[in-house]
Amino acid sequence: MSNNKIAILIPCYNEELTIEKVINDFRKELPEAEIYVYNNNSKDKTEEIAQKNGAIVKREYKQGKGNVVRSMFYDIDADFYIMVDGDDTYPAESVHALLEPVITGQADMATGDRLSNGTYQKENKRHFHQFGNSLVRNSINILFHSHLHDIMTGYRAFNKKFVKNIPVLSQKFEIETEMTLHALDKNYCIKEIPIVYRDRPSGSISKLSTLGDGIKVVKTIVKMFKDYKPLTFFTTIAVLLFAIGLLVGIPVIAEFVKTNYITKVPSSILATGIVLLSVIIGQCGVVLDTVVKQNKEKYELQVLRYKQLEEIKEKSIKEK
Repeated sequence: MSNNKIAILIPCYNEELTIEKVINDFRKELPEAEIYVYNNNSKDKTEEIAQKNGAIVKREYKQGKGNVVRSMFYDIDADFYIMVDGDDTYPAESVHALLEPVITGQADMATGDRLSNGTYQKENKRHFHQFGNSLVRNSINILFHSHLHDIMTGYRAFNKKFVKNIPVLSQKFEIETEMTLHALDKNYCIKEIPIVYRDRPSGSISKLSTLGDGIKVVKTIVKMFKDYKPLTFFTTIAVLLFAIGLLVGIPVIAEFVKTNYITKVPSSILATGIVLLSVIIGQCGVVLDTVVKQNKEKYELQVLRYKQLEEIKEKSIKEK
C-alpha cells in the first residue's frame, strides 16, 4: 500500500462540528494518504478548521454533492480513492477493509454497507429515508438482477480506472445512486463491506429533505429505468396503452361484427389513436435500446484506450 498514492475525499457543507474528528481519525488510520476537503459554500468554519488540521482544502462553488464529486474526480490524481462524508457517521477504522478488495483487484468499487448489520435502522431516526433507501435498492436489484444491500452509502473506495471513466451527471445527493448504477451497467466489480453506522452527533444537522429527496427518489427510479433499460421501460408503457386501447375498442369491434356498421365513432377514433401511440412508443424503446448498446460498446473502447495510455505512462516513468 505504501507504493500507492491514496486520496481521501471529503465533500463538506457546514460540518464545523465534525470535520476535525473526521480528518484526524482518517489520518490515524492512513497516515500516508492525502486528505482533501472540498468546501461547498459552507457558511460556518468548516474550511478554517480543515486547514488547521492539515487537510488540503479546495472549493466548489456549484452547490450540490454531485458537483463536488465531479470536481474531486476530475481534479485529483491518485491510485486509489476513499470518499467519505464529513459528518462523522462512518467509522474511519473500516477504511482498511474497504481498500483491501480494491487494492487487490477484487473490486473496482467497495462500498460501506450500513444496512446488513442493522446499525443504520437503529441509529437513523428518519424512517422515510430508510423507506427511500429500500425502494431504490429493490428497484435496482430487480433491474440489474443484483443483490446489493446499500445503494446510497456515502462511504466508498475506488480504483483509478473507475474514477477517471465515470461521467458524473448528478448535481446533488443522487450521486451515490448514479455511481452504483454506472458500476452495474458497465460491468464493474462491486464489493460491499459491512460497517457500523452512527447517527450525526447532537447539533449536526442533516442536509437531506424528507419531502424534497423523496420526490427525487421517485424521479431517480423512473429515470433509471428509462436511461438504462429503455426497452423494458417503453415496452411496459406500450403494453399498458395497447391494453387500454383494446378495452376502448372491444365494444366497437363487437358492434362491427354484429352489424357491419360502427355507430361509436368517437370510441373507434380514441381506440385507434391509443393503439397507434402504443406502437410508436414501443418502437422508441427498440431504437433507444440500440443506442444504449452502442454507447456501451463505445465506453468499453474508451476504457481500453485509457488502460493503454496508463500502461504507456507507467512504462515511461520506469524508464526514467
